[in-house]
Amino acid sequence: MARSQRVRAVSRICYVERTFHARARSVIAQANAICEEYTNQGLALTLRQLHYQFVARGLYENTAANYDRLGRIVSDARLAGELDWAYIVDRTRNLVALSHWDDPGQIIEAAAKQFRTDKWAEQPKRVEVWVEKNALAGVLDSVCPSEDVPYFATIGYNGQSEQWAAARRLGAYIAAGQSVVILHLGDHDPQGIDMTRDIRERLALFIGKDIGYSLLDKLEVKRIALTMDQVREHNPPPNFVKESSITRAYVEEFGPECWELDALEPAFIVDLIRSEIEACRDSDLWVEATGREALMRRELNDALGGSPSP
Repeated sequence: MARSQRVRAVSRICYVERTFHARARSVIAQANAICEEYTNQGLALTLRQLHYQFVARGLYENTAANYDRLGRIVSDARLAGELDWAYIVDRTRNLVALSHWDDPGQIIEAAAKQFRTDKWAEQPKRVEVWVEKNALAGVLDSVCPSEDVPYFATIGYNGQSEQWAAARRLGAYIAAGQSVVILHLGDHDPQGIDMTRDIRERLALFIGKDIGYSLLDKLEVKRIALTMDQVREHNPPPNFVKESSITRAYVEEFGPECWELDALEPAFIVDLIRSEIEACRDSDLWVEATGREALMRRELNDALGGSPSP
C-alpha cells in the first residue's frame, strides 16, 4: 500500500519535569504504541483520532470526559519528554510563510523537481476530493497529491464564495467535454449527511445556470464515507444525535445514534480514496500521461545539467 513520506518523530525533550501516576503512565504507553504504529505507515494522528483509537481498542469508553483527560495527559507527556511531538498534529492551525533561497540555482533546481503536467487533461473524468473536517485534510494529503487530485476541507457546510468558485472551475471542465466526480467524506450525522445533498444542489444551481442544465448529468457528487455500510462493517463508537432542524428525518431513517468520520482508521480512508480515484481513471491514458511527464522532467534536468528527479 502506497504511502506518503513517513512521519519522522523528533527526539523526546523534557521541558517540564513531571511525575505520572500508574494510570496516566499506562495511557502514555498506549498512546506511544498507537502513534508508533501509525508513524510506521507514514501517518500522523490528531488528538481526536487518537481518542477514537483508544475507544476502538477497548481501552476506554467514548465519553467527553475521557477525551478531555487524554488531551491533558498527552499535553503533559509531551512537555515531560514522554511522547514525541510529531506523533500528534493540529491540522486546524498552520503557519503560512514565503519560501526562501540561498542562490538562484536552488530555485531553478527546485522548479525542475516540482515540474508537473496535467495528467487528468485527457481523462474522460475530473476528480476532486472534499472532506467535511479540516482535521482530516492531512489524511487526504497522504493520497491525493500522488494521484494528482485536488482536495480541500469544506469545514462544515461549504461557504457560498468557495461553492461558487468551485462551480466555475468544475463547470469549465464539463463545458470542455469532461465529466466531474466529487468524492465527499463527512460524518454520519444529520449535518454530515445533509452536506452531501447541499454540495450537490448548490453546484447544480450554479453550473446549470452557467453552462446549461442539460449538462448536469456530467456532474456526480459521490458520498464515499461515512456510510451506513461502513458503520456496520467497522463498528465505530457511536454518539447520540444532537437536536437540530434536520434531526427528525435522520433519526427516522438511521435511529438516535450517529458516528464521526474521524473514528475510521486513517489507512482505511487512504485506501478508500485511492480505489475510488482509480475507478474514475482510464489506466492506459494515465500511463501515457505519466510517461510524458517523466520525459519532460528528464529533458528539463538535462537542460539544467542536473540529475534526473525521481
